[in-house]
Amino acid sequence: MTLRDRDLLSVQEARELVARAAAAQKIFAAFSQEQVDAIVAACAEAASAASEQLARLAVEETGFGNVPDKIIKNHLAAVEVHNAIRGMKTVGVLREDREKGLVEVATPVGVVGAVIPCTNPTSTTIYKTLISIKARNAVVLSPHPSAARCICETAAVLSRAALKAGAPEGLIGCMAHTTMQGTQELMRHREVGVILATGGTGLVRAAYSSGKPSYGVGPGNVPAYIERTANVRKAVADILAGKTFDYGTICSSEQAIVCDDHIRDLVLEECRRQGAYFLSAEEAEKVGALVYRPGATAPNPQIVGKPATMLAEMAGIKVPAQTRVLIARLTAVGREYPLSAEKLSPILAFYSVANTSAAIELCNKLLRFGGAGHTAAVHTANENVAREFGAGVPAFRVCVNTSAVHGSIGYSTNLFPAMTLGCGALGGNITSDNIGPHHLMNIKRIAWESRAIEHRTIPADRRLLAESGASTGQSPAPVQTVAAAAAATASAAAAAPAPPAPSAQSAPAVVASAIAAPDRATISKIVERVMGQFGIPRGAGSAPAVGNPSPSANPMPSPKDVASAAVTALLGSRPAAAPAACATAPAPAKASSPAAAAHPKAAEFVSETDVRNAIRRGEKIFTGPKTIVTPSARDLASGHEVLVETK
Repeated sequence: MTLRDRDLLSVQEARELVARAAAAQKIFAAFSQEQVDAIVAACAEAASAASEQLARLAVEETGFGNVPDKIIKNHLAAVEVHNAIRGMKTVGVLREDREKGLVEVATPVGVVGAVIPCTNPTSTTIYKTLISIKARNAVVLSPHPSAARCICETAAVLSRAALKAGAPEGLIGCMAHTTMQGTQELMRHREVGVILATGGTGLVRAAYSSGKPSYGVGPGNVPAYIERTANVRKAVADILAGKTFDYGTICSSEQAIVCDDHIRDLVLEECRRQGAYFLSAEEAEKVGALVYRPGATAPNPQIVGKPATMLAEMAGIKVPAQTRVLIARLTAVGREYPLSAEKLSPILAFYSVANTSAAIELCNKLLRFGGAGHTAAVHTANENVAREFGAGVPAFRVCVNTSAVHGSIGYSTNLFPAMTLGCGALGGNITSDNIGPHHLMNIKRIAWESRAIEHRTIPADRRLLAESGASTGQSPAPVQTVAAAAAATASAAAAAPAPPAPSAQSAPAVVASAIAAPDRATISKIVERVMGQFGIPRGAGSAPAVGNPSPSANPMPSPKDVASAAVTALLGSRPAAAPAACATAPAPAKASSPAAAAHPKAAEFVSETDVRNAIRRGEKIFTGPKTIVTPSARDLASGHEVLVETK
């Protein structure tokens, strides 16, 4: 059956590409660092060689920007990004700290779902592909519909180079039939590990609501502050270079000039000298209506990435042919002043302020009006001013004495070169970083023990008593020493009919082996023998079996009596074979000798449970210099006079 519905075709294509990418990535995940780096290098080289061809194709298809600047952006993505990640380790052990006992191991996330915008289509495709495969992931690209052809061609250039270098088939995929439904299918697909979303606010929100980890971007309403000590000529040149770069299509391009009143006239004159046209109030209103249509929250797509002269013509304004930017002098920020927002074209707002504090306050308003967390720029010869401004504005990239565009993407600064710039929590993003391969892999940590932990084991005599109680279906017998257990057994035996003597085959060898290495099977045999000695039929329950002696003739011993007798039989003549857990003063029982009564044995270890049981039974716990008492046990015992020290 041939799919004719465009949405269904896009959904099906997304599923098929992800399936192929997932299969390829499982193979690719086993590649060595050398193999991965060779494939990345081959892709970067191929993209660099095709940068001009791809730039022309992008301008022809979208109508945004200009070829020379798009060549520079492609070069940044192919060459500068590759240079930045060339020596980055993304396979095997990343770091090892022998002193702390920690080893960190790189783990790829799987398939990266990469959504590509129409404003920077080819450069973003190159950049996202390189950082994805560097981290041993596969990538499936979802192009903006208005840039699908140039994006798919860029992906084809990269894929051919990767295959030639030894990459598995399907490692780099690109959707040729893109719809919103298809993109959503890509973002929700169970095999997609993470989403790289570059685009409008709606797209980024869709990525975040997909249920997948997502790296999105926010809008940029970038202010550039010229402080009174700045080199005004260079500052204006930097700002105009950033604003006119690819005709303002990068979201970190400057949107407003803010300068000190002290140098306002000098800045105005320098702007005019370098090709700026200052709009009158009436002209600014016309341009504002063109950029933001009534009720719109995003710039008019028709003005995005167009030269200043074309924008003026669209607004019905005559400007000199050499005009590079249009500038509107404003006094406030907000919806009533549409040119105070992001414009994605060579249009600037202009403000002047009294001092640095006022500049920071105004730049805060501009950034929070659609650019929080993104980028800001400051031009100054005073380092303290740069630091004060950087600390005071809600932007995670503050570029000093350079173009905001070139600085933010790592072209004129040492920031990581990137086409996806996180805006942090302020911009509704998961990170404030320039996104790189380190964001597209997980870190597995292998950790050795560095501090010993407390082992709360049950000594042999406590374990035997507990298991004996469990075998009768009753609560475990109270924790006692072997001597105390023997005394309790003797007391119980005096009240019960004398059991017949055990056979010659039953006792010494079996009991000795049980004490040396007791196990459940041995204990079970001894309990059965003792039950036989008491005249209890095997498997007897709460009701007496037919043929049993009547209760009046032969009273049924309690489960506790049976358990005590079983322990006595098991321990035999070696009561010291199992260490004492907690020495308590049992219920009235005759001491074996005056010396034993005068010097009760101290417990080796006392827990909170031991203290709680002693309180319930009204007993004492004897401790000595070597007794270990847990803090919780000591706290509980403090108000009950349970612990008694022996000498």
